[in-house]
Amino acid sequence: MNGFIPNRLEGKVAIVTGGASGFGESTVRLFAKHGAKVLIADVQDERGHSLCKELASESNNDVVYVHCDVTQESDVKNVVDTAISEFGKLDIMFNNAGIPGNIEFTILNADTENFKRVFDVNVFGSFLGAKHAARVMIPAKRGVILFTSSSASVVSGEAPHAYTVSKHAVVGLMKNLCVELGQHGIRVNCISPGSVSTPFLTNAMGLEKTAVDDILCQSAVLKGVVPEAEDVAEAAVFLGSDASRFVTGVNLVVDGGYSTTNPTYTKVIKQTFESLGKENIIT
Repeated sequence: MNGFIPNRLEGKVAIVTGGASGFGESTVRLFAKHGAKVLIADVQDERGHSLCKELASESNNDVVYVHCDVTQESDVKNVVDTAISEFGKLDIMFNNAGIPGNIEFTILNADTENFKRVFDVNVFGSFLGAKHAARVMIPAKRGVILFTSSSASVVSGEAPHAYTVSKHAVVGLMKNLCVELGQHGIRVNCISPGSVSTPFLTNAMGLEKTAVDDILCQSAVLKGVVPEAEDVAEAAVFLGSDASRFVTGVNLVVDGGYSTTNPTYTKVIKQTFESLGKENIIT
């Protein structure tokens, strides 16, 4: 990694829910690279243990896997308690675990049980993670709580209703907690990734990574960059480190500027002028 500044998280203890794959896995790797002790909390036991083993062979950092279903309060409590018993503190709680749910774009076709399941994981799971992190951070008068939201929290109509609404709810939770927990020296922020060709997205779309990357690059505002899970991990390192010591209540959108514009108007103009054989007035 060019320009890598080492040990930005030296001495810190972090929990990453959904840490066995996708954004979570990339964040676990980068947290460990920056010197943090990391607890991977996930339901993917085989992947979690394999990642721990791999990272243990690469560095001297402590990386521990703990089975955790974020919808079960006893599991979430156990992860936080394990951080305290293993490492004596908790500095960063990254509530990253989430699911897309069914790909349903119309309210009439929406499945009620799917809607509840998406909220259980994405919202209730985040709530439980914040609750139990706050339990140990408030007495310490310090700490960082992070959430993975989504660009669906700022762009409408491009994701299923259940997923979109759940990610709006996560941002609302972050903002409320920012106010409450700021009184105890605890910073609370969100990271909202745009589309990235993680297994999460490629499986949902039923396409290969290269095909998804091609779609993302063609629709991107910022050209010349293929979005990767590591971009989200870099944002998490910044928000978890002392470099962002006065940053709280922020929904950091990592989407290459996609959410700043609606390109439909210019696309239609270009197509119209091309069909008429006229010179394109928009370059």
